[in-house]
Amino acid sequence: MFGARCLLRALRSCSSAPCPRHKPSAKLSVRDALGAQNASGERVKVQGWVRSVRSQKEVLFLHVNDGSSLESLQVVADSNCDSRELAFGSSVEVQGQLVKSLSKKQNVELKAEKIEVVGSCDPKDFPFKYKERPTLEYLRQFPHLRCRTNVLGSILRVRSEATAAIHSFFKDSGFVHIHTPIITSNDCEGAGELFQVEPPSKGKVPEENFFDVPAFLTVSGQLHLEVMSGAFTQVFTFGPTFRAENSQSRRHLAEFYMVEAEISFIESLQDLMQVMEGLFKSAAAAVLSSCPEDVALCHRVLAPGQKDRLEHMLKNNFLIISYTEAVEILQQASQNFTFTPEWGADLHTEHEKYLVKHCGNIPVFVVNYPLALKPFYMRDNEDGPQHTVLPLGSEG
Repeated sequence: MFGARCLLRALRSCSSAPCPRHKPSAKLSVRDALGAQNASGERVKVQGWVRSVRSQKEVLFLHVNDGSSLESLQVVADSNCDSRELAFGSSVEVQGQLVKSLSKKQNVELKAEKIEVVGSCDPKDFPFKYKERPTLEYLRQFPHLRCRTNVLGSILRVRSEATAAIHSFFKDSGFVHIHTPIITSNDCEGAGELFQVEPPSKGKVPEENFFDVPAFLTVSGQLHLEVMSGAFTQVFTFGPTFRAENSQSRRHLAEFYMVEAEISFIESLQDLMQVMEGLFKSAAAAVLSSCPEDVALCHRVLAPGQKDRLEHMLKNNFLIISYTEAVEILQQASQNFTFTPEWGADLHTEHEKYLVKHCGNIPVFVVNYPLALKPFYMRDNEDGPQHTVLPLGSEG
């Protein structure tokens, strides 16, 4: 078995047992241990999974990770601690002294006094091997273990930090968080294909169904937020959303989390765009500050060549152009498009990418779309033959 759920506990004493009169070990995460400012022999306890084992004649080196950090904590122990149960993938609890490391690769290390193998792991059966870098396709075969890898761990930590930063931005800006329903009877103006929770029962009368009306997994919380904006001037929701389009493209997800917000008494479209830009920049800056190592790994493995893109966006104001200006830029482009840009037609992905590149790789707000491309409730600009409306689209 892999991990802490294994009932077998093999206690290994790495040195003489600590005196009972000593202060109990303080439990630390790997992240906190690595960031400790005073590594002067404080007794600590760290729990996690073994990422590497290296045994020398008199010294045993372990690297332990608990998911709190991309970097692992080096543990130094007596060589008599080595055992078959102390292997790559096993879960351990280590108690000892946090001291300054002599190695240049890390600032601190844990001088082990006691190592307990909480859950053993057979390296032959474990699907990941030390120093191997499995492909994402291979990792998908092991959903219960893939989160232990560096790539998936970094993605999840970045997502966690981004989620917290989004909530923090809205809270600091005075928004009220609304939990909109996941199961609903509305289709939110046809925002997407719906997953029906309870299909019509053949041979049953309607009263025998759980719901009296057809019920679906939500495609958007917009309609519920619009109701709430009649009592709260600023509201937002951030929850799971479901779309049942039968598409296998990289742009389609059957389930994803979506941020939606509503603001009452807003003075201008410019005010709304400033909120959107502030949300993006606040969340991006928080992620870059909180987990730079994870971001660097994601850039290196998942998005090579994109390393400085976020920093570039943070340093520059987002641009605003009209739909008419966007079409003119596209028509003057030397690039050949699959869909010919013309006034009155919607913008396609290839057009959006070109506009961003043309504007210096900075997100672009496109405003004043033709009336025919937008819903009936958009504000009319009353601009004559062109007949545009106030809403916007954002590219980037």
